[in-house]
Amino acid sequence: MTVVAVLVTVLLTAGAVLALIRLVRGPSVLDRIVATDVLLAIVIVAIAAEAAWSRDATALPVLVVLSILGFVGSVSVARFATGKPR
Repeated sequence: MTVVAVLVTVLLTAGAVLALIRLVRGPSVLDRIVATDVLLAIVIVAIAAEAAWSRDATALPVLVVLSILGFVGSVSVARFATGKPR
C-alpha cells in the first residue's frame, strides 16, 4: 500500500505543478481560470485520497465545501465567458 500512496502523491504533485505552470504562463484569462479549476480539483482529490488512506471521515465537510466552490466558480466563469447575462 505504501507504493500506491507514493505513486498517487507523485501523480498529484505532477498534475499540480503542470496546472501551476499553465496558471502562470497561460496566454489568456480563460486558460488561467481553467488551470485554477484543475488545481482545485487536484486539491479535492488529494484531500479525498488522504482521508481514504487514514480512514478518517472528518475531511468530508471540507470536500463538500470545496466541490460546491468549484462548481459555482466554473458556472460563473462560463456565464462570464459567454457574455450572456442570463
